[in-house]
Amino acid sequence: MVKNLATLAPFSLLGITGMAYTSFAIGMRYFGGAYAEGGRFAADVAANLQPSFGTVGASGVMSPNSLILVCMLSTAYIAHFNAPRFFRELKDNTMSRFGKVTGISFGISTAIYAAVSAMAFLTFGANCDGLILNNYSTKDILISASRFAVAISLIFSYPLLFVGTRDGTLDLLKIPEEKRTASLLNQTTYVLLAITTAMAWKLTDLSFVSSISGAVFGTALIFVFPSLMFRAAVKNLGDKATDSQKKEGKFAMIVNLLGIAIAAIGTKMSLA
Repeated sequence: MVKNLATLAPFSLLGITGMAYTSFAIGMRYFGGAYAEGGRFAADVAANLQPSFGTVGASGVMSPNSLILVCMLSTAYIAHFNAPRFFRELKDNTMSRFGKVTGISFGISTAIYAAVSAMAFLTFGANCDGLILNNYSTKDILISASRFAVAISLIFSYPLLFVGTRDGTLDLLKIPEEKRTASLLNQTTYVLLAITTAMAWKLTDLSFVSSISGAVFGTALIFVFPSLMFRAAVKNLGDKATDSQKKEGKFAMIVNLLGIAIAAIGTKMSLA
């Protein structure tokens, strides 16, 4: 059972390699036109997964359905619960070095996700599956290898998220660090793993899971909680709060309401 993240470093690199290969494979199939009309693998794809493009164009962003994507993108912030642990275990953990590591990591991740999302959508359009690799032919060796690579990536990156879940659970139970014995950590791991496995067994639509988790948790972390925390901090300052801070506190509540609205509409559209 993982007690710190250092032991996962080699495996994380393996997971990153798997995702890099998958990105390369998706790019190859997009630029090669293998799934376009008359393409090498076009006939092998099920009808409901065939490329489908409409005529709405950029105006489609004004549709309430676009908030589903906003909610999905919000999941990018959900991994922030691991930030304290990353900082604590970072070698020479100064704030400037941590900021540099974070900036580079997020920059690379953003570029990869944007590129893969664009190429996948431009390949299959409206018929993109929640797990995009499902759109590709089972006879496509390049993509079949990608499926294996993604499996490897998930296996070795899962502990990074799970450790945060376990620590957060123990925090909610108000169990101090000194009482978190190896036995307790193992028992907590078994229970949480059983719960998440049972949920994964039932929830098989990844796009639904991503949109709902983004709508509920992502928007809360981006819009709701920070604005409430800032407003409370300004309120605690009392007369020491500056006029600009008081004005910003009011603006924070507007952001708060915006987040609630996005969460509500995004959740409704995801469930529709």
